Amino acid sequence: MARPGARTPAGSGLVPVLAFSGGVVAVMQTLLVPVLVDLPRLLDTTTSNAAWVITATLLSSAIASPVMGRLGDLHGKRRFLLVSLGLMVLGSLISGFTSALGPMVVGRAVQGFALGAVPLGISIMRDELPPERHGSAMALMSSSLGIGGALAIPLAALVAQNLNWHWLFFGAAALGTVAMAAIFAIVPASAQHTPGRFDVIGALGLTLGLVALLLPISKGDDWGWGSATTLGLFAAAVVIFLLWGFFEVRIKDPLLNLRTASRRQVLLTNLAAITAGLAFYAVTLVLPQLLQLPESTGYGLGMSMTVSGVCAASMGLAMMIASPLAARLSAARGPKVTLMTGLVLLAVAYLAGTGLLGAVWQIVLVAVLAGSGVGIAYSAMPALILGAVDPSESGEANGLNTLMRSIGTSTSSAIVGVVLASTTQRMGTVEVPTLDGFRTSFLIAAGAALLGLVIAAFLPGRMQGDAE
Repeated sequence: MARPGARTPAGSGLVPVLAFSGGVVAVMQTLLVPVLVDLPRLLDTTTSNAAWVITATLLSSAIASPVMGRLGDLHGKRRFLLVSLGLMVLGSLISGFTSALGPMVVGRAVQGFALGAVPLGISIMRDELPPERHGSAMALMSSSLGIGGALAIPLAALVAQNLNWHWLFFGAAALGTVAMAAIFAIVPASAQHTPGRFDVIGALGLTLGLVALLLPISKGDDWGWGSATTLGLFAAAVVIFLLWGFFEVRIKDPLLNLRTASRRQVLLTNLAAITAGLAFYAVTLVLPQLLQLPESTGYGLGMSMTVSGVCAASMGLAMMIASPLAARLSAARGPKVTLMTGLVLLAVAYLAGTGLLGAVWQIVLVAVLAGSGVGIAYSAMPALILGAVDPSESGEANGLNTLMRSIGTSTSSAIVGVVLASTTQRMGTVEVPTLDGFRTSFLIAAGAALLGLVIAAFLPGRMQGDAE
């Protein structure tokens, strides 16, 4: 095993191991996509209750990103990378051995803490790799969530169609175990540690604020966007975050250094991350439905679950190819240009997609364009963040950026869900989204990408070290 604090020699496998770990986290996030429609039946519950299986993971993932990042900065990044993946394995086993709603929600919530592995992996790369390898390595790690998620969908579909659905969780546990073993063998314990104490009150405040914000975003369509519960939770989120921010700027060792987070480069990158997350998730919600809706609708393509998954995999392959290209672009022109290029590609994908929904090849083309845009945009963000923060803050800073992406995808899920639910037509005994609803969702996603482009334009120009 590598000596703690030693530079990892080129070719030692650190980058593939960490990127594989990010992909494993993505598997956890997407493994239920093929069975979403059947979840109420599989868990013997209502559609509304079954949604908690997704919501629980969403909430714990959002909390895990900054908390695990900060703990890694304080007590060792490899240690908490292993903790993150260990929790994913534990949660997978809890869910794999149950068909009851309560234990399933608990297992999925525990699984969600795996998301902390992504910012920790990026920080380890910064600590262990020579500067000339930072760009390509962090670009791959940053894109691993999208790559792994898209590639996992067809595999999950095959498992769901041919085996008991619980094998989805057992497979995730096995992958997590392999990732942990590889990390233990290959990844050294970082010599970079931040002095200080963990901010327990700050962590609790952030947790309450995120729950108050993300819960109505994910459940607002069921509760009603104008209901007292939804509006009350949004109001509570505002109050909690104001009090939390007031507390964080006044203590010695905050969970998140808000003064650092308010720096122009960090703040604008995180705002762009929200818009990129919002734009990215729309394609994963719309294209599978278009592919699987029956041809009798007039616009559905009548494809099987497996074919739909293979088409989704094209998006992951595009991200994989785009990631090293993005690193080269950042080295040549700076990460600001790379981020803007990715957002332009995303906007083009969705605008073109409003007219390219009539054939499988058109769907694949839109998926490839969107995947390329996301891969390029996501790849630029770590360089922008790490170029503006001290190495001792790299874990928490990347955790915050990952959180911003999660908020974007959560918001996208809510917005697209409302749009599709409000534009339906009856087919036999069921209501299905209309073609206008899909197009409107794409236009909203394109608008989000263009808003991100405007935000990115105000980032500082190329700075020293961009090529790293």
